[in-house]
Amino acid sequence: MNKILNYILIFFLFILLSCGYKPVLTNKNYKFSISPKDISGDQKINSIIIEKFNSLRGEEEEFYVSLSTTKEINIISKDSKGDPAIFELIINVNYNVERKEKILFEKNISKKTTYNNISDKFELDSYEKNIINNLSIDISDRIIFSISEISEW
Repeated sequence: MNKILNYILIFFLFILLSCGYKPVLTNKNYKFSISPKDISGDQKINSIIIEKFNSLRGEEEEFYVSLSTTKEINIISKDSKGDPAIFELIINVNYNVERKEKILFEKNISKKTTYNNISDKFELDSYEKNIINNLSIDISDRIIFSISEISEW
């Protein structure tokens, strides 16, 4: 009886491990490419987004994206001395997507996060750069996903 149970367990393990689940955005075989057209706003955020666009190069369709980015850092709360204790970082991206000189859609993406102040200013600056990088990558993934929905038409 124990031997049969082991065979059944091994069978189910092979079935589960051989499923072909792949997240949508990890598929590098896109049928389209994205080229920046008009870029304005925060240079660091724009370069991260454009770098992500350049990583996909499909051959069937080419979309042109115009970006306008802004970055805001606000003080949410202060400590008893009046020094900032909690910051809020907001990144706004307005973009439109064109194909063959026709605007297909315009959208706005806003991402924000809060973080605590760090007494070491070098570490705080490094932490802010890391947050900006992660939020910019997330925004670029959302833009790519919105275009991939159109390219399937």
